[in-house]
Amino acid sequence: MSIFAQNSSSKTIFTPHEARKAVLDELHARPFLPVSAPRRIYHFAFATNHEEAQEDRIALAKFSKKHNAPPAPDSAKFHYFDLKDWRLRWEQHTEFTTYTWSTDINATQPFSNQDPFASGEIVFLPPGRLIVATQISVVDRSLSLESLIQIFNPQSLCVIGVEKGGAEVLGDFAVDDAGYTRFILRALNAPPLEIGRLAQRILEIETYRTMALLALPVAREVSPELRMMEKNLSEITHALSSAHSSRTSQDLLKRLSDLLVSSEALAHRTAFRFGASRAYHTLVQNRLHMLREVKTNQYPTIANFLNARLDPAIETCNAIEKRQIRFSNDVERSTNLMRTGITLEMEHQNSRLLDDMNRRNRLQMRLNGMVQGISVAALAYYLTGLFSYVTKGLKDTDMLPRDLTAEAASALTVPLALALAWAFMARIKLLSRRAAEEENIE
Repeated sequence: MSIFAQNSSSKTIFTPHEARKAVLDELHARPFLPVSAPRRIYHFAFATNHEEAQEDRIALAKFSKKHNAPPAPDSAKFHYFDLKDWRLRWEQHTEFTTYTWSTDINATQPFSNQDPFASGEIVFLPPGRLIVATQISVVDRSLSLESLIQIFNPQSLCVIGVEKGGAEVLGDFAVDDAGYTRFILRALNAPPLEIGRLAQRILEIETYRTMALLALPVAREVSPELRMMEKNLSEITHALSSAHSSRTSQDLLKRLSDLLVSSEALAHRTAFRFGASRAYHTLVQNRLHMLREVKTNQYPTIANFLNARLDPAIETCNAIEKRQIRFSNDVERSTNLMRTGITLEMEHQNSRLLDDMNRRNRLQMRLNGMVQGISVAALAYYLTGLFSYVTKGLKDTDMLPRDLTAEAASALTVPLALALAWAFMARIKLLSRRAAEEENIE
């Protein structure tokens, strides 16, 4: 019994994952198509952003309607068109779209028709920006290898045997007058499906190696900018060792912060391109491994040619990316050191400020003590004056002894006045201490 057998309510026993079909279909999304000799193959890759990819689907739908061909499904990434004399293979990738046209008409002589668009054989203008244009001439063994070698530049020519001697591949990776790179696939005894697989591998290698090299102009563009930023960082770190004022440190910290922002912006600008370059380079190496090349003569293999030219370019991009990461780390470390120094300087300033405040508080306390002493004397003097009025009145009413003058009586009240003034100030001091304790003021 199948695990997907239906029950009485016509529903499957298990609920499939929503991505199960897409995952399973991915293994069969881009099948190899059989190719027989002779045949002309023209392959184009157009860089497409999201908007251009949508326009590409619209253009493809119009093309299908014009030629009465079944349209590509809305979610399809691959579609195949059989247009009588021509075949079209359409694929859409993350950042580019490919069109591969092929025909057996006038295909006996290699590259006899350099550009089918210029000659009017193909009338179609896809959206996007052209990044790859290559053509493969599939021939049989009736054309000798020596005659085919004469077509290419011997200085960059690669000749390999593949499929256990079933076919040979020739190419020089040079751009011809029509703007194409050219390859010849010489079928010996390999079946059409193997020839189709070989042709697809060659096209993938050419496409992915071109996409991988898109990072090289970016690396060359940012290298002078990165070098200038590294020079600025060196100057800042040198000035940091001799900075003695807070104002200078603040200026250096501002410059470091600006450098850090510029570094992050630069890394954000190049991260995708450098990451994509590594991914495409890995795909190139994978496709080269799948070719299973065999060196058959004096000419280098495709792998040797690309390793000598593609790998250094990719290493240049990797080196620039590593410099960016190292520079960002250096700026961040210098910024942390600068902030630590400024924090320590602020702590020293705060400590000196607290010492000054404590010294002022002590002086204030002494001044308060002096003021309190003066206040006691002033209050006692005021009370003595009041008491003098009292004694004079008592003397005038003969309430004081005859031998005791009013002045003498006033003098006797001075100790009392001092005692009252001291008691009053002590009371005020006690109330102030209680209020401070209630407010938790030490």
